[in-house]
Amino acid sequence: MESPDDTALAERAYDKAVRYELDYGCCPQCVLATVQETVGIVDDQTIKASHALSGGGGLMGEGLCGALTGGLMALAARFGRDRDELDQGRYMNDFKKAKELTERFRAEFGGVSCRELQQRFTGRTYDMWDAAQYRAFDQARGNRCAHATGTVTRWVVEILQRP
Repeated sequence: MESPDDTALAERAYDKAVRYELDYGCCPQCVLATVQETVGIVDDQTIKASHALSGGGGLMGEGLCGALTGGLMALAARFGRDRDELDQGRYMNDFKKAKELTERFRAEFGGVSCRELQQRFTGRTYDMWDAAQYRAFDQARGNRCAHATGTVTRWVVEILQRP
């Protein structure tokens, strides 16, 4: 059962992640930086490594939403398999938590890829490498990407606080 302190921490994480996304962009980094600042477990190299995952990977829109990717990386930082344990099996607990996050994300936002979310949030998709289209996307999305970033961060903090 969640305590009021756990709920408050998750809500603070939501607010911080939203603010980071609105101010700085790069949703996976915003999720990971917020998790680092609220519950730890994420190091600076992980935050750096997530940079290219923004916008569905290289701003191409084809892969997972960057916020979801950042959330999955945060969960794996706690529950994933260490390098020296590659021969130790699949670490199903991590996969179960990743599946839970992904299914929850899909149910809430109607898809998991950046392009699916662009379509849901704005009614169309964009070429993020075209400056005019990127500006149009940035304006059309409003705070929806920031909300997705904050929501993933809240969920991750909640999952990480479970016994």
